[in-house]
Amino acid sequence: MRHSAIQLMVGLGNPGPKYTGTRHNAGFWFIEALARREGIDLRSERKFHGVAGRWRAADVDTHLLCPMTYMNHSGRSVAALTQFHRIDPAAILVVHDEIDLPTGVVRLKQGGGHGGHNGLRDIASALGTRDFARLRLGVGHPGHSDQVISYVLHAPGREERAGIDRAIDAAVDVASELARGEWDRAQQQLHTRD
Repeated sequence: MRHSAIQLMVGLGNPGPKYTGTRHNAGFWFIEALARREGIDLRSERKFHGVAGRWRAADVDTHLLCPMTYMNHSGRSVAALTQFHRIDPAAILVVHDEIDLPTGVVRLKQGGGHGGHNGLRDIASALGTRDFARLRLGVGHPGHSDQVISYVLHAPGREERAGIDRAIDAAVDVASELARGEWDRAQQQLHTRD
């Protein structure tokens, strides 16, 4: 099955040194890893309220974005870039931490609800649709819903972080397939690695 080529990959997280190593910043870690591997220059872009770059992979021009608006206001940054570059929501991939997946598991998903994730909620609200793709990076669950906020705003242990990093590496491995809209190929590689 062919999907839209991805014109924008958004990594979710919170800006500042206080949050750098926290689970909630897994989306930032993906964008940073992709930029390192591909030699992409990420720069602060005030008009997009974030750090952004451009990646040309297999004749597809893909924008990379890490909103610097804090998680709960990610939609402001995403909407600014998509409006400026006239990017359809179907051509957006949002990369985020996912507590409903075990640490180190990575899954692709098309559309759907926000599952309590405030970054996804704000992006859907800003775009007026939930019909964008998601790359879900498993960070595990603390065990009780009352502990979720504290959990995602703390750093994972060394073994957990290694698992998340392996998932990110696997996702970066299929980033060019995702950019081209080769969803099934990317999904097969990701979902058979567990």
